[in-house]
Amino acid sequence: MTTPPAVTPPAAPPNAATLPAAASRTSTAPAAVATVAAATPATPATLDVHHVTTYHYAWPVEHAQQRAVVTPPAYPWQAVHAHHVDVSPAPAHQHVRTDAFGNNVLHFMLDVPHDTMQLTTTSTVTLTPRWTTFDAAHGMPWEDVAELLRYRAGQPFHAETEFVYASPNVARHASLRDYALESFTPGITVAAGAIALMHRIHADFEYHGETTEVHTPALQAFALRSGVCQDFAQVMIGCLRSIGLAARYVSGYLCTDPPPGEARLLGADASHAWAGVWCPVNGWVDLDPTNAVLADTRHVTLAIARDYSDVPLLHGVIQGGGEHTVDVQVSVVPTLP
Repeated sequence: MTTPPAVTPPAAPPNAATLPAAASRTSTAPAAVATVAAATPATPATLDVHHVTTYHYAWPVEHAQQRAVVTPPAYPWQAVHAHHVDVSPAPAHQHVRTDAFGNNVLHFMLDVPHDTMQLTTTSTVTLTPRWTTFDAAHGMPWEDVAELLRYRAGQPFHAETEFVYASPNVARHASLRDYALESFTPGITVAAGAIALMHRIHADFEYHGETTEVHTPALQAFALRSGVCQDFAQVMIGCLRSIGLAARYVSGYLCTDPPPGEARLLGADASHAWAGVWCPVNGWVDLDPTNAVLADTRHVTLAIARDYSDVPLLHGVIQGGGEHTVDVQVSVVPTLP
């Protein structure tokens, strides 16, 4: 299935001139800021994404209604040149809609008995560097941004406030607040504090695929100090929201390079997740705490939401099937010349 034209990209971040008085100021940023900035690429990257998800059921599924978040949207930094989805068995009906967050969501119905269901997507995207002029040390102090996002009757509405509140997987909690405040020292900018927080999560948490599962809440992963990219992202989001900042969940893919001399294998990569924090001067800044880098030309954005529960890869209702196993294979490689 070829998807319809991508949704209209979101508006560019506000200009500093439109912000309240004293909105822009330079703060003393941690050394981590310079480290991240130095690693920022300067040239676009075109990537081919191949994602295969296969469900094996204990006995046949008689009927299925499914929704899948598998189509990368267009953004100012992400151009989608091609995208194709194949579902086996062939759906009796399918359509694509845009959800409240601007994500492309595929809905399909299977009405033939099947003990295996396979969803295959292929995409080609070009990612433009986002951070070549980014200065994390320049912007509003984080306390001012939190005050700007605080609800008050009659004040102008900021759409970003929708990402300040708790969500199904991400609580606002004193323990998350206290952890965040070690990075958000008085007067530091949102971006500089968030980068420092990202580095601390990267250092303090162990990447381990067996300690959590897809429905593990951020607070539990925080207590374990362990998890996968989804947990790292949701813990960071919980920390940011717990001090009054707007933070959102980003799902997608990460281009990783194979070891020297080894061929890339289908399945060497997996789907990925990171966090975005809103800075009035810089707009949304995407940070990958799993790898301690800014999300840029190696990160393909698939969906934006409050947390993972809004944008699981596949979600629906089936009749029959019993127990099942899932096999996921992802390959993200630079497009050959």
